[in-house]
Amino acid sequence: MPNDDAATPFSDLDAFVALPRVDGIALSPDGTRVALTVSTLDHDRTGYTRSIWSVPTSGEGVPVRLTRSAKGEGGVAFTRNGDVLFVSARPDTDAAKDTEAGQVWLLPAAGGEARAVTRLAGGAGIAATAQEADTVVISAGLLPGANDAEGRLLERDAELRAARKEHAVAAILHETHPVRFWDHDLGPDEPHLLALDLGDLHETLDAPVAPGTAAPDEVAVADAPVAVTAEYPADLPRPRDLTPFPGRSADTAGQALTPDGRTLVAALTVHEQRGVRAVLVAIDTETGERTTLFDEPDVFHEMPAVSHDGTTIAWVRAPRDTPAGPADREIWVADLDGGHARRIATEWDRWANEFVFDADDRALFATADQDGRAPVFRIPLDGSAVEQLTTDEHAYTGVAVDRATGVVVALRSSWAAPLHPVRIDPDGTVTALPTPAPLPAVPGRVEEVETTTADGTRVRGWLVLPTGASADAPAPFLLWIHGGPLSSWNAWSWRWSPMVAAARGYAVLLPDPALSTGYGLEFIARGWNAWGQAPYTDLLAITDAVVARPDVDETRTAAMGGSFGGYMANWVAGHTDRFDAIVTHASLWALDQFAGTTDASYYWQSIFTAEGMAENDPHRSVDAITTPMLVIHGDKDYRVPIGEGLRLWSELAEHHADPDGTMPHRFLYFPNENHWILTPQHAKVWYETVFAFLAQHVLGKAWERPELLG
Repeated sequence: MPNDDAATPFSDLDAFVALPRVDGIALSPDGTRVALTVSTLDHDRTGYTRSIWSVPTSGEGVPVRLTRSAKGEGGVAFTRNGDVLFVSARPDTDAAKDTEAGQVWLLPAAGGEARAVTRLAGGAGIAATAQEADTVVISAGLLPGANDAEGRLLERDAELRAARKEHAVAAILHETHPVRFWDHDLGPDEPHLLALDLGDLHETLDAPVAPGTAAPDEVAVADAPVAVTAEYPADLPRPRDLTPFPGRSADTAGQALTPDGRTLVAALTVHEQRGVRAVLVAIDTETGERTTLFDEPDVFHEMPAVSHDGTTIAWVRAPRDTPAGPADREIWVADLDGGHARRIATEWDRWANEFVFDADDRALFATADQDGRAPVFRIPLDGSAVEQLTTDEHAYTGVAVDRATGVVVALRSSWAAPLHPVRIDPDGTVTALPTPAPLPAVPGRVEEVETTTADGTRVRGWLVLPTGASADAPAPFLLWIHGGPLSSWNAWSWRWSPMVAAARGYAVLLPDPALSTGYGLEFIARGWNAWGQAPYTDLLAITDAVVARPDVDETRTAAMGGSFGGYMANWVAGHTDRFDAIVTHASLWALDQFAGTTDASYYWQSIFTAEGMAENDPHRSVDAITTPMLVIHGDKDYRVPIGEGLRLWSELAEHHADPDGTMPHRFLYFPNENHWILTPQHAKVWYETVFAFLAQHVLGKAWERPELLG
């Protein structure tokens, strides 16, 4: 059933990938404006470039663009004076040589050009800013060999990087596990947290460089030892190392500065053989003195936040999950020195995604998955009941509060609307703010659906129906299974957009089966150590309920999923033939293999018993697969390594290929993409291939190979 609504960009993949996207927000110290990072398609249409825009929080006025560069800007934050901090790899005119690494830049609130405030050989990012001081904590990778260069850490790092570059050395020596994360290799540098004082930033008129002398930042590389002719620039604030000899401990689980900038509260990583945990520490930003606040075996202390008055901290205490079941994610508060620690929200059966202190420091504003949404909640520090502040159909993120008025700003999205900025007044009224990325018209409608399973559990989801779906013209059906597995279909996705499918006439079911977040700990536990049990039967139960509708065609169906959703797609393929096609993206195929090769092997091998892993391993049912499968995998996927896709493809051929090697299955391989297909040209190819495969097997059309696949 083609969709007659051609007025939306979702019918044209070129128009879809070109839609501007809001992806970050920060609130100014006076509460009058937010800074948004907005991604737009670059001139080559092979990537996205970010810029920063200013938007008034009054709800009136128009967005104003603040930055513009070929390299783009991100990681936006404000200083106490209202200056805008951001990270960019744009050229620094004050440097003699472009480092090609992202640096921290400052755009003055009073006007004028942005200038770099760091010049680190390996680049820098923004980790935390102080509300009432000029202190900023930055993150930066420094080579381990530079740790011994007392007083010359930054210079020695530059020397070592220059030597590696000169000799074309890419080798990395690892001393701990893991060696990679999501989509990138770890090392050779180690993450550090460094403090700098913006009050030490000076304007200078540099004198010309005398003939025959080295310009600032010029590195001369010859035979070892390497000769470097410049010190760290004197006109920039010199970063102070807060995490000397860090290993990978500064791969933090969050950090926050006190308002006076004197103390950094950080969740540092502690390595334990192949595993990690997080401990909460307080670091004096002047002396680097460190005090451990909370450190427990088998417990993660994460996501620290500091109150506006600097006296209280809040964080998440998360015991390690075990095969016996998922642990709770508890919210705790304590004095800044760790005293009077206590758990709050003890009766709240939700997991906070993020939180900040209320204007009066008597509560936290938090977001959490709930029933297919992610509302904003108010969590009182005195232990009284949690209050839900927003009640719409959206998922909220990026929450910040104006201390003067108590107004909250955030980004929100739903399946009908991408991320956009909003203001939430103390009475809960939500006002959409102007946005430089107008919300696009969508080619369908979203309905909430649910069913009751055999064990009496309510399972719900979202159903996206194309324009024109009716009993006279029922829409072909797509079951989309989310990843995670501790996740929920509650927010807009550019990578898995059901509106693109709706524009092609499909009805898309986005269900939350067992293991999904937002329904309580017991709901998660239903599928624990048994991924192929309740999650699978939940998916089939809600599918049964939806395809029974007159506006959905039960005779034309497919199942799709990525990551854990890909695992479930593989499980579905081996346990039922009810679907006409299955698309499995970045999927777990052989759990015993996956658990030892993923970047987080310690976690996956700790949540299954040996029996549970064996009983729920999808590759054991390969011989039962009869449904055509489209396998998709990126070679740079380190969370679900390419070996999963390769083994799945090999075993499909082993069991189901004809003597000449042909089979109904397809393998879409991306050599330079990761767990997600992020570049616009490859996202377009992804959608084209998926819909060509579905058209063949669900709609009965001839196979059409996407042109750009050759």
